[in-house]
Amino acid sequence: MIFSSIRHAVEDVFRPGALKVLGLGVGLSVGLLVLVTVLFTWVVGAITPDHFTLPFTHYQIGFVNDVASLATIGLMLVLSIFLMIPVASAFTGLFLEDVAALVEEAHYPDLPQIRKFTLAETIADSLRFLGVVIVANLVAFTVYFFILPFAPLLFFGLNGYLLGREYFQMAAARRLRKEQVQALYLKHRWTVWMTGALMAVVLTIPVVNLVVPVLGAATFTHLYHRLTGQVPRPRVLSSL
Repeated sequence: MIFSSIRHAVEDVFRPGALKVLGLGVGLSVGLLVLVTVLFTWVVGAITPDHFTLPFTHYQIGFVNDVASLATIGLMLVLSIFLMIPVASAFTGLFLEDVAALVEEAHYPDLPQIRKFTLAETIADSLRFLGVVIVANLVAFTVYFFILPFAPLLFFGLNGYLLGREYFQMAAARRLRKEQVQALYLKHRWTVWMTGALMAVVLTIPVVNLVVPVLGAATFTHLYHRLTGQVPRPRVLSSL
């Protein structure tokens, strides 16, 4: 069920009609990562002196600021592996409605109409989830140093839980009441967690991780419908 949902999601987000949504997702992800890198580089440049005098000598080493800035860019490229987790969480709600509509039109065309979330609701939910992800991972970072061999397991386990729960509940909330969403999540929480953990793993793969915000929305839309007993129809053509 999990891998079938992911396979269908990959087919959906890379079909011609969905490429504009995928392109928007990749563009926003790249833009946010670049913005964070530029800001971090600027801060490092502002606090780093232009030259450094060696102790007990009068010899000065120049270009310290430039070297620090270049090193910062390299560091941010490495940190982007971890930064994509909050990036994905920030954009989840923004893509979910469009992606879910594409998936449902192609595979579940006979579903009743839904109440669409307002922009204010979407932004509020995304900011709330982003805050939870940031706080949870900051707390986890303090633990990683004490359990180094098991740190990857904690990282993927924690973010798999966070991403899976949020993606699934947002997909389910489009068609179920709050109490129904919670009941369905509790019934299938291990399946949801494992799917979220796979998303967290992919988020650590540079370049590939840029498609995860959109891919995750499609995957959990499929997963929700499968868990409620619906089988996807063969893909139909869409004008979107």
